[in-house]
Amino acid sequence: MAFIHRRGLMLGAAALGAFAITGRAQAQAPAAAPAPAPTGPFTLAPLPYGFDANEAAIDARTMELHWRFHHGAQVANLNRALVGQDAFAAMQLDELLMNLSRVPEAVRGAIRNNGGGHANHTMFWEIMGGRGGEPTGDLLAAINRDLGGMTEFRNRFNAASMGVFGSGWAFVTVTPSGALAITTRPNQDNPLMDGQRVLMGNDVWEHAYYLRYQNRRNEYVSNWWNILNWDKIAARYGAAMAGTLRV
Repeated sequence: MAFIHRRGLMLGAAALGAFAITGRAQAQAPAAAPAPAPTGPFTLAPLPYGFDANEAAIDARTMELHWRFHHGAQVANLNRALVGQDAFAAMQLDELLMNLSRVPEAVRGAIRNNGGGHANHTMFWEIMGGRGGEPTGDLLAAINRDLGGMTEFRNRFNAASMGVFGSGWAFVTVTPSGALAITTRPNQDNPLMDGQRVLMGNDVWEHAYYLRYQNRRNEYVSNWWNILNWDKIAARYGAAMAGTLRV
């Protein structure tokens, strides 16, 4: 019996060794290249800074995964949904989101989700990469007038961010006259879908912060203010009043 037992162990070890060798060979074999995403009117623009530029709030690995794979997939899926939809593919992104009711029902959901995500993230990357602090000039005056000053604004915006159930965004909208308001949207919805322009916003999907913060959204929301680029946000404010702000 002892001989049989030892023989069984030897056979088992040999089988495991063969499996390990086969597994290593398979792991080392080049993976099949993914099918190329449909080309189309929309592209994933490069980040305006390095992946590590926002380390005061967001780690470099999260930035890379978020931009390359989450945002990148939305751009590819938006182009895929627009195949054969020439009239809508010719629109600017903000026009497309403002005209969702005209989009064929068969592709409306894909265009809503991926087009909204593309607009949201395009804005998101633009307003970060800074060192926080506070705005000045006309933007600060608008915050004091409409949002109760910087302390009250931060508290209200953080509360809105924490109040998003599940996945979504907190935004500050801006009118052509420069009036500001805080709002939220679920999933990848964007205020453009309701005819409103976005000054700034924070992504509170878990993929935006989970590697560093896990379930501690409140820490992410608090630290996010440390990487805002108020010069970029002020430029968006000026563009809104000039009628040139898009997404």
